[in-house]
Amino acid sequence: MSYIDGFVVPVPAGRKAAYKAMAEQTLVLFKEFGATRVVECWGDDVPDGKVTDFKGAVKAEGDEVVVFSWVEWPDKATRDAGQKKMMDDPRMARMMEESPVPFDGKRMIYGGFAVLLEG
Repeated sequence: MSYIDGFVVPVPAGRKAAYKAMAEQTLVLFKEFGATRVVECWGDDVPDGKVTDFKGAVKAEGDEVVVFSWVEWPDKATRDAGQKKMMDDPRMARMMEESPVPFDGKRMIYGGFAVLLEG
């Protein structure tokens, strides 16, 4: 079964184009290193919760939009190898030097998930 890396991050609304450009560049690397699918979702209907919610999870501020993303891999071994290749790739380092990340990375939440059910 597939293996999923999930991400939630707050992005200033005015940085949407910069975020999309960064996502397009990283998508190329993810796919090159074995990902089967990359999905980036710009928050459109993200309600406030009574106890917790997406905005609270990433401490989104006034003008920030929650972005929900995932990378699908064929399996965990491919993901582990792909992530290492990505972090070691000089194109990734160059991207980070040339264009600062358009969000506060300290507030990003992420994790790897074994698929329980696929339909």
